[in-house]
Amino acid sequence: MDWSTRLAARTRTQSDLLGGILALANARGVVNFSGGFPDLSVFPTDIVADMARELLDTDAAIALQYAPSEGIESTRDAVADLLLTEEGRRPADDELMITSGGIDAVTLIAKSMLDPGDTVLVEEPSYLGAVAGFASFDARTRSIPMDHEGLDVEALATVLRTTDVKLLYTIPDYQNPSGRTLSAERRTALVDLCRTHGVLIVEDVAYRQLGFTDDKHQSLWSLAPDVVVQIGTFSKTFFPGVRLGWAAGPAPLITQLVVAKQNSDQCAGALGQRLMEEFLRAKHFDTHLPKARALYRSRAGVLTTALTEHFTDLGTWTTPTGGFFTWLHLPGINTTALAAQAREIAVAFVPGAGFFADRPDHEHLRLSYSRVAESDIDDGIARLASTVRRT
Repeated sequence: MDWSTRLAARTRTQSDLLGGILALANARGVVNFSGGFPDLSVFPTDIVADMARELLDTDAAIALQYAPSEGIESTRDAVADLLLTEEGRRPADDELMITSGGIDAVTLIAKSMLDPGDTVLVEEPSYLGAVAGFASFDARTRSIPMDHEGLDVEALATVLRTTDVKLLYTIPDYQNPSGRTLSAERRTALVDLCRTHGVLIVEDVAYRQLGFTDDKHQSLWSLAPDVVVQIGTFSKTFFPGVRLGWAAGPAPLITQLVVAKQNSDQCAGALGQRLMEEFLRAKHFDTHLPKARALYRSRAGVLTTALTEHFTDLGTWTTPTGGFFTWLHLPGINTTALAAQAREIAVAFVPGAGFFADRPDHEHLRLSYSRVAESDIDDGIARLASTVRRT
């Protein structure tokens, strides 16, 4: 039986880019600039080991059992306290749920909000997992350009004047893949504009806690909780072995997301929830995050230096101020073809085409510095530059 003939029509346009990135997660002998993977050295292994033993001894009835679809009540309470500390606003009980990471939240929102043909707006470029996630529900995905201040709000206004839009997906802080941050002025204009047009803003804050300085703008959710659902993940700041995140937004929407989760994975893993909760309550984040930020800040600096040395006459790139990524533009170079050539010299990166919703751009690529040893960064960039010159 040729089962490919029995697959849903939507599968014909689905890509396996994320699968390719995840396949390199444990690759050896490769200078791996591909995935947005946190570094093993910042995983709190000793702390987690002690907490796990304690939970198994004292809380197995909760930690090893199914959990409510909205999340364990005490875990939601701990995450609400975290949001109060970091965002200055605490969600009500019916405004917050625990998700199985950020991509789970994207799927639940798409499942709950989108009918075939509905218009979803994303940044150009945008996180490829979200672009593919919205498209898989037969949405019409359009992109809004960006510049050094983030999403172009004036371009968005032009689209909203002529198009009925259901939701806008944005990563305002240290964006994936570009590393850009939305300016404070544009944040206010953005929420006002979307409120006027009845557009839900999906604010992905996957990298918000990983800025290289203590300076940060207000989140969109704290500015406009009536029109914003904030989705976050602990995969970058705790560890991705427990797939945990949150969604905070208007109560009617969160209620529907909980229903949608009952028909997907039912609930996020209880053991991971309780580990995360205990980690938060013991204030380990207060010492854990500064170490992670310092590591990624140092690696970003080494990468920027290497790009300056090897790519100044070949292309342009963004200078990150947080997060995991640099966005490299190579005029005239097909980065999809370049990726195959780079693998022959044991260098991996993500070609840019998959980050575009409307029209694939093959002249960009994403470099992640988060899990590359500083001693390997310059060598990897030098090898990549040599391949580009030969091309």
